Amino acid sequence: MDKRLLDILCDPVTKTPVKPLSRSQLDALNHEIARDAVKTTTGVSVATALKAGLITTDGKVIYRIEDDIPVMLADEGIGTTQLHDFPA
Repeated sequence: MDKRLLDILCDPVTKTPVKPLSRSQLDALNHEIARDAVKTTTGVSVATALKAGLITTDGKVIYRIEDDIPVMLADEGIGTTQLHDFPA
């Protein structure tokens, strides 16, 4: 992802900056998605594994990246508190 774009992106609600998910974070998230244990902040089940994502620097919310486009919609965020043993 272009560093200039990454520098201006932030959580739409809290304005917290974001950074790319690490491989271990992405793997842990996708493991939970496969178990049908992940919901968006609005309670909608996440059914499809992520190929890439962004996480707020405080580690609280994840946003997916689809076709190299960050989906920075508050309703599409995934709270990390629902994820068991999620790596920091």
